[in-house]
Amino acid sequence: MLTSGFVLGSAAGGFNSGDIVYQLLMFIILLALLKKFAWGPLMGIMKQREEHIANEIEAAEKSRVEAAKYLEEQRELLKQSRVEAQGLIENAKKHGEEQREEIIMSARAEAERIKEAAKREIEQEKEKAVAALREQVASLSVMIASKVIEKELTEADQEKLINEYLQEAGDKQ
Repeated sequence: MLTSGFVLGSAAGGFNSGDIVYQLLMFIILLALLKKFAWGPLMGIMKQREEHIANEIEAAEKSRVEAAKYLEEQRELLKQSRVEAQGLIENAKKHGEEQREEIIMSARAEAERIKEAAKREIEQEKEKAVAALREQVASLSVMIASKVIEKELTEADQEKLINEYLQEAGDKQ
């Protein structure tokens, strides 16, 4: 029993170079197969993935730069629009003020024209009234004179006669 334990112990603990070489050769073949069938395609996929990610990053950077450029253009356009709008508002205010002044001046001129026309009309009516009054006084004087000539009157008769003629002249109007 001792011998068999010893043989088992030496076989288990012994150094077998054939097995090591065989295992080493199998390991190298396994590595070659892995390199050809696993590492090659795996590395190709990883390289493609790396290129894809690099392209995506580059595209994103270009998009970011374009977006920043577009944003700056939009800000500039907005600024220009605000300046133009302010200019239009100022121009409209100025134009409105000018129109207001023109309307006021026109209204004043029209009022002055109407006032002058009214003065002329009043003056004409006054002259017509004075002329009519003179005509009436003249005809009244002629009538009074003719009556006075016809008869010599006392002061009471003259006053009565004047009142009658004034009444007649008032009725004629």
